[in-house]
Amino acid sequence: MRAPLLTMFKAAAMLGLLGLMTSCAHYQAGVKNPVIRASYDAADQLIALAKPPVNNDAPLIVATFVDIDKLEQASTLGRVLAEEVAARLTQRGYHIIELKLRGSVYVRDGTGELMLSRQVKELSLSHNVQAVVVGTYAPSPEKLFLNLKIVRPTDNVILSAHDIALDLDDTTRSLLMSDVP
Repeated sequence: MRAPLLTMFKAAAMLGLLGLMTSCAHYQAGVKNPVIRASYDAADQLIALAKPPVNNDAPLIVATFVDIDKLEQASTLGRVLAEEVAARLTQRGYHIIELKLRGSVYVRDGTGELMLSRQVKELSLSHNVQAVVVGTYAPSPEKLFLNLKIVRPTDNVILSAHDIALDLDDTTRSLLMSDVP
């Protein structure tokens, strides 16, 4: 009597596990989204192109990406793109300092982490930061042109740069239009 009960339990457990795996198979991380995929690809390219290579044993900072014509402003889109790049770098094993938790970095409400060169140097020295990822974007009616760089904060040398162009759809336009003065 015990063997059939054990077999039924195993079968139920297998079905439950299969159901869980099937539901997970339907869920995919945001990489299906073209903006997230482009951010992840850009992060991968930045690392691949870096000369000298960026090591994953020393921390990095990812600053909010800003409008090229309004460097003191950021939009929700600029903050989201920076978050996505930081997420990808973290996935790849890089140590990212979370700026929103640091009191010593210039953070303006509604703007994000806008890095002032003096503060980048201070932070990099105090936390042994090897590089900072920065980005600027320029919107056009159809596209958003994004330039990303990895910069060594001790001397402002660019270690890597990568450009992408994103299609502006209703979602990206709404995130872009959230510019804060």
